[in-house]
This record gives sequence, C-alpha cells and structure tokens, in this order.
Amino acid sequence: MPTQHDSPSSTALPPTMRHVGLTAPGGPENLVIAEGPLPVPGPEDLLIRVEAAGVNRPDVMQRKGLYPPPPGASPILGLEVAGEIVAMGAAVEGFALGERVAALANGGGYAQYCAVPAGQALPIPAGMDAATAAALPETFFTVWANVFQMADLVEGETFLVHGGTSGIGTTAIQLANAFGAQVYATAGSAAKCEACLGLGAKRAINYREEDFQAVIAAETQGRGVDVILDMIGASYFERNIASLAKDGRLAIIALMGGATAEKVSLAPIMMNRLRVMGSTLRPRTATEKQAIRDDLIDNVWPLVEAGEVAPVLHAVLPFEEVAQAHRLMEAGDHIGKIVLTL
Repeated sequence: MPTQHDSPSSTALPPTMRHVGLTAPGGPENLVIAEGPLPVPGPEDLLIRVEAAGVNRPDVMQRKGLYPPPPGASPILGLEVAGEIVAMGAAVEGFALGERVAALANGGGYAQYCAVPAGQALPIPAGMDAATAAALPETFFTVWANVFQMADLVEGETFLVHGGTSGIGTTAIQLANAFGAQVYATAGSAAKCEACLGLGAKRAINYREEDFQAVIAAETQGRGVDVILDMIGASYFERNIASLAKDGRLAIIALMGGATAEKVSLAPIMMNRLRVMGSTLRPRTATEKQAIRDDLIDNVWPLVEAGEVAPVLHAVLPFEEVAQAHRLMEAGDHIGKIVLTL
C-alpha cells in the first residue's frame, strides 16, 4: 500500500493533521480537536486538503453512537468536503493535482485532509467559495438519487417535501422547481414557510398549525401529489399515503418520527398503484455513488454553474466550533446548511 510520501501522484504533505475526535459517544461536548495521521488514498481515491466541511444529521447520529461508519470508512465524522486535490491514486483519471473539488465522503470530512473515491468528486464551479461548495454533495446526491432516479419525478408533476428548510429540503425545492415540477413543502414556522416560498415552493405548509394532508387535498382538488420526499417516517406514513395521487411515489430517507408504522391500511397502496421506497446514501457502493455523480454532472451541474440552483447557508463556523455546529443542527432552527471552515 502506498504511503503519503510514495503516492503515485502527490504534492509535499505534512506527517500529521488536525481532525475532530470523539472522546466517547454522546453530546456535542465530546467533540474535540485532535492530531493524527493523514489518510492514505487508495488506487481510485483522491486526497483532498479540506477547506470546508458540511455538517449533516447523520454526523449527529454517529456522534451519539447510533450510526456507525460502514466497513472500511474513516471513523472520523464528516460526509462532505470541499478543497484542493493534493494526491491521487494510480488508477484515478480525469482529475489533476491542485484542482478544487467538492466531494461526497464515506467518512473523515471533519479533518484537514480527507480521502474520497474519485467517482464521488465534483468540480467546484468557477467563483464559488469553499463553504458553499462543501454544502453541495450530501444533499444533491441524496435528492437526485431519491427524487429523480428512484421516484422518477418529471416535468409537470406535483411534489411534496417534508422539512423544506433542511439542507435536503432547500435542495429538493430548488431542483424540483428547476425541472418543472409544482412544489409543496412543510416547515415548522412562518419564517421557514416564507423561506420555502422564496426557493420556489408554490405552497408552504406550517405543520404546527395545519394538517398537510388536508392542505394537499385542497390544493390538488383531491388528486394528491405525484412524489413525496419524507424524512419523518412512521408518524407521517398514513397521511403520506393518503396524500399521493394514483401511481404516486413515496421516498423515505430518514425516520425522525419513528421506524414502525402500526395499524396502517395497505389498501390505498394497492388501489392507487402506489410505490413506497426508501434508501440511505452512505452504504451505497462506490459504483452506485459514481452513477449519481455522473448524473449530477450531466443534469444538475449546468444549473449550479449558472447560479440557478445553489445551497442555502445558515451558518459558517470555524473548525474549532464544531460542538456549536452540532448544537445548531440539533436545535432544528436552521434554514439550510451548516458548514465548518478549516
């Protein structure tokens, strides 16, 4: 196995790096700045000098000990980064040392250096800063895979996303709107609903004051929507099913409202030819993730480069304030992404 110093293609690298360590599973106070060796890129990997790293809910779950990294992944938290390529494996093609990229990581993003499969890296659009670029990969990969690849949302259809002001939600609203769908979103305050409308939603539903099922029925004259992107799970399942049009598709990507839906009638699924699907991004293979990346480059990156679609940044914090970043994430008051800069 190559080391940092005999990598087939690399710049001069330091022997150690700073990264976020976890003293024990638990609260944000257990996140500390630590020192350790640089990751060694494999034959198909890029080694990125990280300029910014996105903070995501799976990071919080991993910090609590509830979401272990898949086999072979770095135990360091962090699933998306932006920065400069400083080393490449011998089998990597299409990238150059010094190139700035944003990348979906399998782990290890909260660090000065991160190794990622080359098939999970995307070019940073000209003029885009690292913090904005670091907010792209996790949500864009997730939304594209679930809403467009799996649920087949197309122009002219109707779409509902729950958690419209989350990183996933803000991305989903923009992409669905850009590809010609009519978008509805749920959010938990008047300010969040206003943000959803500003991103392109036709109607934003304050779930603390309105029943989304009733609103969707009224808005669609009882027809329902074609696709729902859901991160709530069990507590929304029955109402999601009731809110789908004939041949509708429900994509479940998280279980914030529970994993077990009890005493739910399956008859509407049969009668309306509904499709219920779910996925997680992190365990997907490198080949599967590269297929998503390739689709993003072909279909979405022109919109990003033109400024028609962009991440919404709620807060950009220095690396040393990682605990505060996690507190912000858990408080749930944010609109858009939280990013760390190194």
